[in-house]
Amino acid sequence: MKALFLRRSGAGYLLLGLVAASLGLVYLDTNTRTLEPARDVLGSVVYPGQVAVESPYWFAAAAIEAVSSRASLLARLDELELQNLELTRVAMRLQALSTENDRMRELLGSRARLPTEVMIAELVGVVPNPDTLQVIIDKGTQDGVRIGQAVIDAEGLFGQVVETSRFSSWVLQIADVSHAVPVELMRNGLRSIAGGTGQIDLLLLENVPVTADIRQGDLLLTSGLGGRFPRGYPVGQVQSVLTERTRAFAQVSVKPSALLDRSSYLLVVLSAPVHE
Repeated sequence: MKALFLRRSGAGYLLLGLVAASLGLVYLDTNTRTLEPARDVLGSVVYPGQVAVESPYWFAAAAIEAVSSRASLLARLDELELQNLELTRVAMRLQALSTENDRMRELLGSRARLPTEVMIAELVGVVPNPDTLQVIIDKGTQDGVRIGQAVIDAEGLFGQVVETSRFSSWVLQIADVSHAVPVELMRNGLRSIAGGTGQIDLLLLENVPVTADIRQGDLLLTSGLGGRFPRGYPVGQVQSVLTERTRAFAQVSVKPSALLDRSSYLLVVLSAPVHE
């Protein structure tokens, strides 16, 4: 009995023909150059579609690369800023060290010229009292510091020790209103007393007769009288000499030799010369 709807299909023959054609084309493409023109034409026709298909991937890759490049540039910029800050800090520190070394060399030069035993001390604080000019140094009784010892810097007389503790001491500066030091004029030996005014850059000579031989620019040294300050330390330079006929004494202004508002390292005079 025959099936009512049975049909014969040519698909098998078609498939067999396509396979044979494919094998023939593969053979021709592999062993001859016959199909090169056709391949070029097909490539030109297919290329726009290939570009359209692959373009999303290209755009995505470009975007990723751009984001990655921006992130890396920002990270590099942050790194360079940190390096710049570090180099700036190092440069400032080197400048400070250079200035400090210059001051130390000046101070050590002063120490070599002194005929007394001295000790280097560092200024570590300023007494926060507007009525007095005092600083704190990092040497105390355990280092041999005693009340009354003279203190100098690289330029001249700085002050004297007025209070001590085990590890630190307080120094009254020569410009303090309560401080006075016997002085003599280096040019002619004229003796007087230089008193503080409370102003960091001003001393006044006390009881100087209007007839005294004193001039602007004269240098004042410690006279050694009283035994408190060894003789020969620079105290200051005369800035002005004012005289009035109605007054018996001249007003002599003196600028301190010591850098009272800038010195960081000081010398504490531990002993006086033998001849004094």
